[in-house]
Amino acid sequence: AQMIQNKGSDTLVNLALAWAETYMALHPEVRVSVTGGGSGTGIAALINGTVDIANASRAIKEEERAAAVANGVTPVEITVALDAIAVVVHPSNPIQGLTLPQLSAIYTGQITNWQQVGGEDRPIVLLSRESNSGTYVYFLENVIRLGEESDLLFHPDTLLMPSSEGISAEIRQNPNAIGYDGLGYV
Repeated sequence: AQMIQNKGSDTLVNLALAWAETYMALHPEVRVSVTGGGSGTGIAALINGTVDIANASRAIKEEERAAAVANGVTPVEITVALDAIAVVVHPSNPIQGLTLPQLSAIYTGQITNWQQVGGEDRPIVLLSRESNSGTYVYFLENVIRLGEESDLLFHPDTLLMPSSEGISAEIRQNPNAIGYDGLGYV
């Protein structure tokens, strides 16, 4: 059987799995392997030639495109879906909404207690995807940096989670946590 390797964005992995199943039902001579790991992981695998398809929840960077071309790979970007990022807290947290400036201040360590934004007197536990995630990059650029040129970064105490499922699991068990994820995981 012919094998197609697909790797990358955890935001897209469930959609890619559904497409792979449908494709294999129509083409039983083809096997499609789908794995996550983050947009950066998928793009790196495409650059080094170990996958046929890289799922990414962000555009390929110019330096990644140049590295791919230098390695004999010509990336072709196709937008297949649009997603939203949801900021999530434990169901027992009384916070009903936060502004982008408040989220930026929370994730940079300027706000460290839920009481500072109208919640209970409890410390805020920061959750994020790892830096190889396209969702991480988007959140950094558009929430923490508020879409402006800036050197703001995630606070060093932010817990980096390897997957969307990891963020969801931690939110469910930690009433002090805040995280973000693709809307499909919420």
